[in-house]
Amino acid sequence: MPGFKEQFEAYGADYLSTMERFLGNEGMYLRFLDMLFQDETLRQLGSALDSEEYDAAFAAAHTLKGVVSNMGLTPLYNSVCAIVEPLRAGEQRCDYAALYQKICVEYERVAELRKKLRGEE
Repeated sequence: MPGFKEQFEAYGADYLSTMERFLGNEGMYLRFLDMLFQDETLRQLGSALDSEEYDAAFAAAHTLKGVVSNMGLTPLYNSVCAIVEPLRAGEQRCDYAALYQKICVEYERVAELRKKLRGEE
């Protein structure tokens, strides 16, 4: 079975840079990863988009972008960036729901990664 580093990199993340931020402590990383799944920011983003509250959607997306960037979750980060910039610019777009769905799909990939890193799969 592949180790933490191999699974992390297979997801598309940069293990070395990320682990520098976590002092090389994979256990600490997993605790922070668990907190990502307790956080309400993704749900807040979806609710704000549903309500067409684009300032609140930007705030949530920007927060999520920072968190997943620090976590080294590059594919999720890229999907969040795709929605942050148009929201930042105040663009009225019809594809926000599709962009949000892509974030949710990537979030589920991170959930699977989390299971693998914990040895639950």
